[in-house]
Amino acid sequence: MTTSTPNATGLVALEERLKQDLAWLELPAKSWVPRRVVDGANVVDVVIVGAGMAGLVASAMLKRLGVDNHLLLDRARAGEEGPWATFARMRTLRSPKELTGPAMGMPALTFRAFYEAQYGGEAWQALDRAPRTMWMDYLVWYRKVLNLPVRNGVSVERIHAHDDQLFALDISEAGQSRKILARHVVLATGRDGLGSAYVPPLADGIDRRFWAHSSDPIDFESLRGKRVAVVGAGASAMDNAAVALEAGAARTDLFIRRADIPRINKFTGIGSQGVVHGFAGLADDWKWRFLDYTLKAQTPPPRQSVLRVSAHPHAHFHLASPIEDLTVAGDHLVVTTPKGRYATDFVIFGTGFIVDLAQRKELAEFAPHIRFWRDRFPTPAGMDNAELEHSPDLGDSFQFMEKVPGACPMLSQLHCFNYPATLSHGKLSGDIPAISEGADRLARGIVRRLFVEDREIHFANLKAFATPEIVGDEWRDADATHQPAEEA
Repeated sequence: MTTSTPNATGLVALEERLKQDLAWLELPAKSWVPRRVVDGANVVDVVIVGAGMAGLVASAMLKRLGVDNHLLLDRARAGEEGPWATFARMRTLRSPKELTGPAMGMPALTFRAFYEAQYGGEAWQALDRAPRTMWMDYLVWYRKVLNLPVRNGVSVERIHAHDDQLFALDISEAGQSRKILARHVVLATGRDGLGSAYVPPLADGIDRRFWAHSSDPIDFESLRGKRVAVVGAGASAMDNAAVALEAGAARTDLFIRRADIPRINKFTGIGSQGVVHGFAGLADDWKWRFLDYTLKAQTPPPRQSVLRVSAHPHAHFHLASPIEDLTVAGDHLVVTTPKGRYATDFVIFGTGFIVDLAQRKELAEFAPHIRFWRDRFPTPAGMDNAELEHSPDLGDSFQFMEKVPGACPMLSQLHCFNYPATLSHGKLSGDIPAISEGADRLARGIVRRLFVEDREIHFANLKAFATPEIVGDEWRDADATHQPAEEA
């Protein structure tokens, strides 16, 4: 991490370079989608729900392709979109610093360019990984330099099917409720975008003052001098354990179900453009085979995250220790595992997220019609996998598919650009490495659909176009019967 003062002049120069690059590439493309007005209200071509990294690059791709009549809506305050400034608690990103992420193939838009413009090339070479808060600064800058149409403090309460193949979105903004009409809706809503945080049932009925999920706001200062238990061995479990220890927890116990912490990141080992662009072309059984194997191998927490925890002598790793019982004992909890009973004051569940449409009230009208993999693909023998079975079965531009054909046609205009899309498309919609490729696939599919839907308007415009490039005085007809007098 750098401690030097950033060079604001360098960033201004980078912005000028980016502006020139865009001009040379004639980007963004000119606006081409015909405007619609229904009952006096302007129709938005695409509404993107969520202005984190995925939403921003989806917006940037749409703008690049000339779909400028779109909006990003995020309930968070500006600068707090996504996890980076809220519940992400690692010191640095887990991804290698060289990944270009949302840069859409433009060198001046990369995190490296953003960093070097402020701190120089030597500082970049010395940098291990991108500091988490600086990554948030980069996304704020990304939004600014591309002039993306984000509206903060806006909550999407419900999405309805409207007349004329439109959506009506009930939104809440500054305490006021109103509707937005849209042709397409993109859910760029992150890890819990089709559900919620997962907490084991053993926490049911236990007062929330005793526990939190790793994605919750947590007052770590209140844990000073306390005994803290953390459930899980993933990256978020390690990060939360580390923050608790750094805040002064008297003791932290990590309860890990497995007999060993996962050590090999399998999918990273085969990372390539072949995987990025080829995964979606696999037969269903091969998609399942790849992801079932990867999920069961599990992703190891970053080495630095584990060292951050183990640096504290009062951190205790309990392997082969699934929690069998959790009970309240006066002013504290008792955790029971196969290896013993442990008194603790607070439990943090680093237990991930689940797909559960019942938790997404905004999708209530569409939830009964959304097709999941379990609805059409028989689970291969020996490869039972609840996460995959509950994955949405998506079309080629991340659109939802119907369980019963014809029962809910509007699903074809509702796109799932978040983590649960992985089984259908590969890791293109939730993580840094291939987010630009995912956004490109999404945006091109929407552009194709918009043009086809408006084909009659475009054809009428074709026929009406009458600007001549040849005006008739560029040549003479050698076989004309009447020649000018001076040539007779």
